[in-house]
Amino acid sequence: MFFGSTQPESADNKWRHQLDRFAKENQPELAALFWGLWLENGNRQGTIGIDLQPAPHFVYCPKEQIEKLNDKVENRLQEILGIIENNQPEVEVVMIGIGKGEIKLIQFAPEPPPPICFEQVGKDVDGLLELLEQRMREEIVF
Repeated sequence: MFFGSTQPESADNKWRHQLDRFAKENQPELAALFWGLWLENGNRQGTIGIDLQPAPHFVYCPKEQIEKLNDKVENRLQEILGIIENNQPEVEVVMIGIGKGEIKLIQFAPEPPPPICFEQVGKDVDGLLELLEQRMREEIVF
């Protein structure tokens, strides 16, 4: 017997699956970018986000804006705020995917950890941004 959805994947959820796959396939580079930006800014700019519109690109999501959004959606983002607040950047990556008026948490603990990924990838932040944004445009259809 087969269990699972017999309906085709909805367009509303397709971006989430594509973003999950992108994050999984690009863990070392995303971890390197996360660490490089952390070294440059700490959390002063907020959390890194991947905004899928009009074309996939990286943005900063200031904590104050996420808190305001949380208020507007009746505290449904409280768990995400807690994860962001307790993030350990030397061990795990936390990013927010933004698409179609919705957000998705991207969180993973790469092996090796982010500082080592940054060393091993051997690109600066600008090079990583360019590389990853190009890959996103090729792999994520929104």
